[in-house]
Amino acid sequence: MHPARRQIATWLFVCCAMVFAILVVGGVTRLTHSGLSIVEWKPLVGVIPPMNVQEWNETFDKYKKTPEYQKVNHQMNLEEFKGIFYWEYWHRVLGRLIGVVFFFPMLYFWLRGKIEPGLKPKLVVIFILGGLQGAMGWYMVKSGLVDDPRVSQYRLTAHLSIAFLIFISMMWVALGLVEERARNAADAGLRRLQRIAFWLAIAVFYMVITGGFVAGIRAGKAYNTFPLMDGQVIPSGIMLLEPWYLNFFNNMATVQFDHRLGAWLLAFVVPWFWIKLRSAPVSARARFVSTLLLVLLAGQIGLGIATLLLAVPIALGAAHQGGAMVIFAVVLWLNHALRVAPATNTMPSVAR
Repeated sequence: MHPARRQIATWLFVCCAMVFAILVVGGVTRLTHSGLSIVEWKPLVGVIPPMNVQEWNETFDKYKKTPEYQKVNHQMNLEEFKGIFYWEYWHRVLGRLIGVVFFFPMLYFWLRGKIEPGLKPKLVVIFILGGLQGAMGWYMVKSGLVDDPRVSQYRLTAHLSIAFLIFISMMWVALGLVEERARNAADAGLRRLQRIAFWLAIAVFYMVITGGFVAGIRAGKAYNTFPLMDGQVIPSGIMLLEPWYLNFFNNMATVQFDHRLGAWLLAFVVPWFWIKLRSAPVSARARFVSTLLLVLLAGQIGLGIATLLLAVPIALGAAHQGGAMVIFAVVLWLNHALRVAPATNTMPSVAR
């Protein structure tokens, strides 16, 4: 591998790790109800927190004007406010840091002529997505500063989805730099496996979207039983709202049922796909990644069940959200492993 390709791939993998970190921090921020503690968006000067008692009191006074303080946290004191402030603060700082870690190395590689022409537009699109993510984050927060002290589930899910799109884009580009995909057409059997792996990625993304709505309307606090939903396979209140399509976004029963349905689908399809790969003419690496996916999915489903039964404790909820990105990373790796050139697709280890 050319040294420049290795350097760029390493940089992108580091950025992926940072996106994973901000996802977990964002999960804790949401679960601790800290996301509305900072009522202003200052991309540059906002990196400096309050430095003295006067500044803390001014910041707290701004929070006191929000619906969340007035309707929910009106008994909160300054020390308690600092606890929720810092979760949101570090979430925002980490977002800015990701922007810096992405932009300046990209500029360096670009000016040194290390970026291949075909790679430049991909990196620009990723950078634009990062800016859009920051704007979407503030747009989400604004929805909870008006009347209802909760952010919009639509904006929350959009914010979460863009984070995954950034992660997907960076990881796929990095994998392409590490191992080149085959250009010649694969046989029909392998192409079928590739299509299945692609739809597995779509299914995981579906889980991310439905998980966003579960988080957005706090549907994990309801129907805290498994495998049935309060004694029913399909809960009776699944289509109570009118018009009917609002149930998929606003109805706790429907939203949680959709998320469970995706989990059941993956629970059956992934083991079946793993068995198919055992006898298929694929690389040892692809078999290794499929086994890794099987094991991690079992852990993620178990974590999801525990999170549900315990009514979403903070640690389990954040771990479950982070686990979704780990699962997505492995599904992407599997998709790539089924498409790499035969000459480089021989090693079952994680790294060369």
